Amino acid sequence: MDPALAAQMSEAVAEKMLQYRRDAAGWKICREGNGVSVSWRPSMEFPGNLYRGEGIVYGTLEEVWDCVKPAVGGLRVKWDENVTGFEIIQSITDTLCVSRTSTPSAAMKLISPRDFVDLVLVKRYEDGTISSNATHVEHPLCPPKPGFVRGFNHPCGCFCEPLPGSLDRDDTKYFHTHLRKQNLLRVSGTWERIEGRRYSYF
Repeated sequence: MDPALAAQMSEAVAEKMLQYRRDAAGWKICREGNGVSVSWRPSMEFPGNLYRGEGIVYGTLEEVWDCVKPAVGGLRVKWDENVTGFEIIQSITDTLCVSRTSTPSAAMKLISPRDFVDLVLVKRYEDGTISSNATHVEHPLCPPKPGFVRGFNHPCGCFCEPLPGSLDRDDTKYFHTHLRKQNLLRVSGTWERIEGRRYSYF
């Protein structure tokens, strides 16, 4: 992928994630429990909804980030039952890459395993917040693979931000698009096993 185009696209996604993070209007809570809330609102850009999951994690910013950061051999593959693999297709800079994420089959294998090819940008902000920002791309080095249905991600992301006045708690937000109900329930179950972490999806 052309580095200049990748940089332009990824910065646009990061800006969109910041807009989602700052705009509190219109979100409706659809599930709460164990310190985690999931809310949604209609998208203004595509037919479907945006979803936000949020919770508080007890740990340093780096400890929390290590659990969710997009990295080969990272911790997310170990704790997130919805992720079976993560690989880098193209490394563009130390904070920008094209990745492939695979997910397992679901609903007694009625839903096939899926994979997602995304442009991913990691950003750090002056207040200490770390974010990952992603969107679907096509890449010649990663054509559709047998046994997987190629998925599509609209712009989505994750924020890990330190809570004011706390050295060992972080507010973590995930932003994702058009998750199905069973996915929300499964993600919520995963969050229950990581006590104290706060996540939001858009």
